[in-house]
Amino acid sequence: MKIQNRLHQITGPLLAGAILFASSAGAEEVNQAVSSGDQSSVYRAVGLGAAAAFAVAVSILGAGYAVGRIGSAAVGALAEKPELLPRTIIFVALAEGLAVLGFAIAMMLLQKI
Repeated sequence: MKIQNRLHQITGPLLAGAILFASSAGAEEVNQAVSSGDQSSVYRAVGLGAAAAFAVAVSILGAGYAVGRIGSAAVGALAEKPELLPRTIIFVALAEGLAVLGFAIAMMLLQKI
C-alpha cells in the first residue's frame, strides 16, 4: 500500500513537469503565430507540445513501472543465483530504454513546432 501511495505522489509532479516542459518549449512559436494572426498554426503548436508532453509522461511512467517490477524480480533471482547479474542488468537497462525513447520522440515532435 505504501508503494502505491508513493506512486500516486510521484505521478502528479511528473505529469505536471512534462506538461510544463512541452508548453514552455512551444510558447515562443505560439506567440509568433498569434502575432501573425494564423489560428491554425497556434493549434498545431499547442497540439505538438501536448503530444510531446504525453510521450514523455507515458514513457517515464511505463519505464518506472517496468524497472520496479523487473528490478524486484532481479533481486529475488540474484539472492538465489548471483551469477545471473549480467542478465538482470540487461533486462533493467531495456526497461529504462523506454524513457530514453519517449524523450527522443518528444524532441522530434518539438522540432516540428
